[in-house]
Amino acid sequence: MAAVRGSEQWWARFERWGPYALLGTGLVISGATSDVIPMDRVAWTTVALLVLAALGLEVWSGRVVRGPSVAGICYFFARWTIAFVLTWLNPFFAFYAILGYFTADRLLPRPLVKAGLFATAVVMAGSNIGGMSNLRSWAAWAVFAAVLGAHIGLTAVFSRFAEKEQEQADAQAATIAELERTNAALQQALDENAALHAQLLVQAREAGVADERRRLAAEIHDTIAQGLTGIIAQLQVVANAPDLPTARTHLDRASALARHSLGEARRSVQNLAPVALEHDGLPQALKKTVAEWAERTGVRAEFTTTGTAEHLHEEVSATLLRIAQEALSNASRHAQAGRLGVTLSFMGDEVVLDVRDDGRGFDPLTLPSRNGHGGFGLDGMRARAERIAGSLTVESEPGHGTAVSARVPLVRHDR
Repeated sequence: MAAVRGSEQWWARFERWGPYALLGTGLVISGATSDVIPMDRVAWTTVALLVLAALGLEVWSGRVVRGPSVAGICYFFARWTIAFVLTWLNPFFAFYAILGYFTADRLLPRPLVKAGLFATAVVMAGSNIGGMSNLRSWAAWAVFAAVLGAHIGLTAVFSRFAEKEQEQADAQAATIAELERTNAALQQALDENAALHAQLLVQAREAGVADERRRLAAEIHDTIAQGLTGIIAQLQVVANAPDLPTARTHLDRASALARHSLGEARRSVQNLAPVALEHDGLPQALKKTVAEWAERTGVRAEFTTTGTAEHLHEEVSATLLRIAQEALSNASRHAQAGRLGVTLSFMGDEVVLDVRDDGRGFDPLTLPSRNGHGGFGLDGMRARAERIAGSLTVESEPGHGTAVSARVPLVRHDR
């Protein structure tokens, strides 16, 4: 497209200044060769008048003529008439007459283009034989006819080439226009995808809030509520205890249940709002979480990061951190592992979290689902990953440890 615009600008400059340059060239050469092709005073006076007329015509055309039109037709044939008379007087004014070849298709409607080219060929053939004034014999006319035929033939050939080139230019312009339309449609699709992605994140956040409420309700029911029920039961036994040792035993049990319920309440609150991400990115938060878990459980645990770490969207970071916390909690309760490894991998457009232990393992096909209680454990981890268009896989075998892998899209934080 830039090449097409450059060509148009070149032609515009040629049409504006070319006639002056070619008219001046013909005038200078005619004066310089006056000894070879002499002209009397009347001829030079006529040339002077025609040159002034040509200059006036060019000034007028620069203000009025804009492509094929009535003004373009008048300008083309008025210029041809002046060029015809000038070449009759001196054949070197063919420099000015040759403009007809270059501008016929730009000034004349298509039905008149061939007529304009033929008229130009007549003037050029006359100049080639030394001027139309030399047509004084049949031999001169024969030579003129032959030269005119050569001009017409060459004009036809070059016109055909020009048509082919124009066809290619039109096809190229059409292709470029189609590419621009395609690019515009692609950009619109990208903008729509970005808007949809933002909407999906909002919906994921809302769904996450609702899911957290269900999860928290399930944890309260299964931990705190059951702990309070146990405490009440122990206190009821104390009220009816036959002796002090029995009462103290049940009081100790009630106290232990209360401490356990308090711990469960704190854990639920921590899971609801991941404090670990308040000041740290996901890699740092996971490293601290794994270190604290190892210190608390006495299990040897290592954390590793691979790839180039990115500043993730807070929803992605929170999801992966909670999946890691749940996986560590499951490992401490069930795995009886001696070693555990957590790996966070940044892989192009995905982030992968792997938690592997060498514990006792289990058969994933026989594991009961707890979706009826709002979804936690492995089902809860899988639900968290799927809420942000991710996935979670579990590989385990009795006696050969467990591997939990969460794979989610890499969505960067909006700075």
